[in-house]
Amino acid sequence: MHLQGKPNEKQAEFFRSTAHFTAYGGARGGGKSWALRRKLILLCLRYPGIHCLIIRRTLKDLTDNHVEPLLREIGKSVAYSAGARVFRFKNGSRIDLGYLAHDSDTTHYQGQEYDIIAIDEATQFSEYQFASLKGCLRGVGKYPRRMYLTCNPGGIGHAWVKRLFIDRDFRDGERPEDYRFIRASVWDNQVLTERDPEYINSLKSLPEQLRAAWLEGRWDLFEGQFFPEFSRENHVIAPCDLYGKRYFASFDYGFDRFALLILAVDGDTLYVTREYCRSGLTLSEAGEALAAVCSEERALGHDISYSVASPDLWNRRQDSGYSGVEIISSVKGTPSLLKADNRRIPGWRALREKLDNKLKIFRGCDELIRSMEALQFDKHVSEDAADEPHEVTHTPEALRYAVMSRSEADVTVTQSRDIGIFMY
Repeated sequence: MHLQGKPNEKQAEFFRSTAHFTAYGGARGGGKSWALRRKLILLCLRYPGIHCLIIRRTLKDLTDNHVEPLLREIGKSVAYSAGARVFRFKNGSRIDLGYLAHDSDTTHYQGQEYDIIAIDEATQFSEYQFASLKGCLRGVGKYPRRMYLTCNPGGIGHAWVKRLFIDRDFRDGERPEDYRFIRASVWDNQVLTERDPEYINSLKSLPEQLRAAWLEGRWDLFEGQFFPEFSRENHVIAPCDLYGKRYFASFDYGFDRFALLILAVDGDTLYVTREYCRSGLTLSEAGEALAAVCSEERALGHDISYSVASPDLWNRRQDSGYSGVEIISSVKGTPSLLKADNRRIPGWRALREKLDNKLKIFRGCDELIRSMEALQFDKHVSEDAADEPHEVTHTPEALRYAVMSRSEADVTVTQSRDIGIFMY
């Protein structure tokens, strides 16, 4: 087999990477797809019997970007089964090609075992899809087990790719040494710039957000970003003393994520001073967490005057006959609960107004900061935020509730509660 082409410096770095998870990219035109294919071909030639998988979002993308190029590159030397979309090497190695358009499509890969999984354009995939594919990275053979990803800023997977490979903000069970990011740009791809010298100019002519993402490879700005005005430079500050200011809480509850924010009020300015985010909490456990956080705040001299909560918690649950508010409020030490004004578009407008130098977020509120950067526009409803990727919606929702609760900050608010009445 005679392979055409020579890797550039960044592609060669990608070839040498032995990290368990390697992401390659950042900007358009870096030669990512070619590098991904060539990496898997080389692995198949080096390790007889290795089992590889290339994944794209749609069948058309898979065909255009990998099936047809592989047929041109190795089709004369490697047998290809069009029905199964499999390239079978003479030494027993194979490259399977698949697509994953929806979360439900992950069932097609359950029970499958791959030594190498390559996800092309990883930011087009949800974190659930990524996690599902990770479960297929296993086997009994003495082969390397690795996952290779290519990526550009933007898309439904922007948040999880940025968290793992750019911010390197790891959760329990994620080892920093397993993750490596190799940044590539169009200037690294000499073949492209020589064959199409106008390509860079076309990228330079794009609108600001697309240019920042596609040409510069910036992960803080991308097309479709819901809050492009949000920036760490302008809105994230070091923790400071806000003693004597009015404090309150706001949370968005779901079993998949309990997102709690603690806020302080200083005139027209809101300060998000703390976040508490956990998954898998029952309503009573969420109440216990709320009470514990508020107790810790009181120990610091911060009296939590109330907590805003999503309106659906006032609905009675069929399994118990109690509402979510009643269950949470039954925990000793929880503040009085205020039903949030859940109007979405007015709420997002009010939050956007606060971004004009009237909202500050303390460092350490990492999930809120990442989510404000990653939240995207809804494709069908003007001025609304998308509910996908769902994992980035929770803390902005809690912040929206908080902002709406202060829309008439100086009026007296009365909220009924089984165990009392509060005013502020």
